[in-house]
Amino acid sequence: MEIIKLREGEEYIKLGQALKAAGLVDSGVEAKDVILDGLVSVNGEIDTRRGKKLYDGDVASFDGNEIKIEKQAKKE
Repeated sequence: MEIIKLREGEEYIKLGQALKAAGLVDSGVEAKDVILDGLVSVNGEIDTRRGKKLYDGDVASFDGNEIKIEKQAKKE
């Protein structure tokens, strides 16, 4: 499982951006295509919105790979 850490101050990452950040697609166009084709699920359900916001704890799946979204721990 690939872990995507949200940057400090970020509340979410969009689904297409997460696929690209995890290296599961090579471009935003490819991300759009696989999402619109119904090949990506979020928290176990197919989601066809590439702008879908993923928050801390969300899990996206594509082609047998999973991406988990986590907040960075606050620095003290």
